[in-house]
Amino acid sequence: MADASAWKDVRLEGEGFVLRRWRGDDLEALVRHANDPRVSRGTSDRFPFPYTRQDGEDFLAGKVVDLSDPVLAIEIGGEACGGIGIRPSAGERRHGAELGYWLGHAHWDQGLMTRIVAIYAPWVMDQLSLLRLQATVLDINPASARVLLKNGFSEEGVLRSVVMKQDGLHDLRMFARLRTP
Repeated sequence: MADASAWKDVRLEGEGFVLRRWRGDDLEALVRHANDPRVSRGTSDRFPFPYTRQDGEDFLAGKVVDLSDPVLAIEIGGEACGGIGIRPSAGERRHGAELGYWLGHAHWDQGLMTRIVAIYAPWVMDQLSLLRLQATVLDINPASARVLLKNGFSEEGVLRSVVMKQDGLHDLRMFARLRTP
């Protein structure tokens, strides 16, 4: 695995967005975009609703996810309005990682996340010499499944009735993108 300093100053530019490290001055924009039930509905419980200033401070302090991993802010129009990152696997699964992402509702339905994943996924796989990048999608989020399929991920199966959200029990769809050694 690459050293965290390898992406300390990363700046990946795409059509209509920049991917970069999170900064302390992202707090206000983070809370504004994250505090939306439509956003948290499709994410894990580590992403709460309501999303408070304290939640944002904890995230930016690295108390929610390991910010030494390549966890990047999605910047659009000069402000952070989403995030993308991976959680590396360990031990006999060290050749893989789990991908996660979210985007503020104001930027949905514009093809942005498809373009973001198209830049981030190959970059992170190269940076960390990953052979497998996987992602899970709740059954209520077909848009996220389309993003993955458009970016070379294959659907591998469904974990049935595995996630309890406020509106009930949900299936979790598993996707993966592979690279041969």
